[in-house]
Amino acid sequence: MALGGGTYLVQNKVLPGAYINFISAARASATLSDRGYVAIPIKLNWGPEEEVIKVENADIQKNCFELFGYAYTDEEMKPFRELFKGAKTAYIYRINGGGQKASTVIGDFTITAKCSGTRGNDIKVVINVNVDDASKYDVITYVGSKKVDEQTVSAVEELKDNAFVAFSGTGVLSPTAGVSLMGGTNGIVDGDSYSNFLEKIEPYNFNILAYAGTDSLIKDLFVQFTKRLRDEHGVKFQTVLYRKSDADYEGIISVENKVLDDSNEAALVYWLSGQEAGCEINRSLTNKTYDGEYTIDTDYKQSALESALKTGKLMFHKVGDNVNVLDDINTFVSYTVDKNEDFNSNQVIRVLDQIGNDIAVLFNTKYLGKVQNNESGRIAFWNDLVTYHNQLQAIQAIENFSAEDIIVEKGNDKKSVVVTDYVMPVGVMTKLYMTVIVE
Repeated sequence: MALGGGTYLVQNKVLPGAYINFISAARASATLSDRGYVAIPIKLNWGPEEEVIKVENADIQKNCFELFGYAYTDEEMKPFRELFKGAKTAYIYRINGGGQKASTVIGDFTITAKCSGTRGNDIKVVINVNVDDASKYDVITYVGSKKVDEQTVSAVEELKDNAFVAFSGTGVLSPTAGVSLMGGTNGIVDGDSYSNFLEKIEPYNFNILAYAGTDSLIKDLFVQFTKRLRDEHGVKFQTVLYRKSDADYEGIISVENKVLDDSNEAALVYWLSGQEAGCEINRSLTNKTYDGEYTIDTDYKQSALESALKTGKLMFHKVGDNVNVLDDINTFVSYTVDKNEDFNSNQVIRVLDQIGNDIAVLFNTKYLGKVQNNESGRIAFWNDLVTYHNQLQAIQAIENFSAEDIIVEKGNDKKSVVVTDYVMPVGVMTKLYMTVIVE
């Protein structure tokens, strides 16, 4: 008679034999998630409308012209250059879409810009007789001085749409030195525009949300959106705004300094948003040197800088020939027993947000609906949490951690798990108190 064997669920076998279960040793599947993600609405003269565009730092220079109608070095792209000084990935939303598309009529056919916006008025189409075949024509599309498309065809019906214009109509082509498209306009920006953006961006994961504008109502809209997602849905990110220190909330960063050489005095938001998003959890922007292109107003007295920090304003100040971040803080200043001054530090918030986001991913992907809520299941979860926190300590994001600082218990019902987690985030050195004793 053959011996029994195989795997077992409960110890109820009858036949003698070896019943062996093969399982993996406990190990954490939670890893430290990447930072560097920004979500921001921007006024643009060209680009996709009513949709969020994912733009990577590694690809922005190559794809900039086709996406937004300008070379990366053009003046119109300065906000992107500021943003990508620190950001790795940006979710861009053209906030002023919905305008008119530029167009023109040549003979019996029409040429229409692919996107609305004033950049469409810089599009020109040239038609030349082909030098090799007089019965055909070279149809060339220019955006500004840049040739973006050339086709050789015999009739209008053969023309193919390109990345910038669409052709329609029928008939015979005729030479032209160049016909410009006209009538392109940008859309009107109002509160509904920003509400639509926030609705579309809500499903995305990002570290920083930003609004580089001065409208008080729009800033309030961003504050309420941030509070709702952080406090009611557990989505951890921070929002960078211009002169909104009265938010008094750890999720809002308010930059005070205005830009002096741009029509948008809030343009410093672009650089700071990229830097806050890209800053690692074991680092701080305190004393970080501004390396962007704007001229920043730093005409503040020492007393004004001290007052600004006390009221939750992130300030830039002169340090020799450089302009540096004075202290990497957010707007939270109403300290309580439950939330002390540590919550004013963006480095601390980055650590806490990282823990919240990463543990949620761990639980939702590995444990939710998959692991039994019994002693062994909770031990497995505890092991993963300990391993994750050891990673944080290894990179000096937290300190003085021990496995006993995490407690995983059964909740009030069979489906609930309660975790108590004691952490001590590490901060950077910002103040020196020194006593020199001379004998």
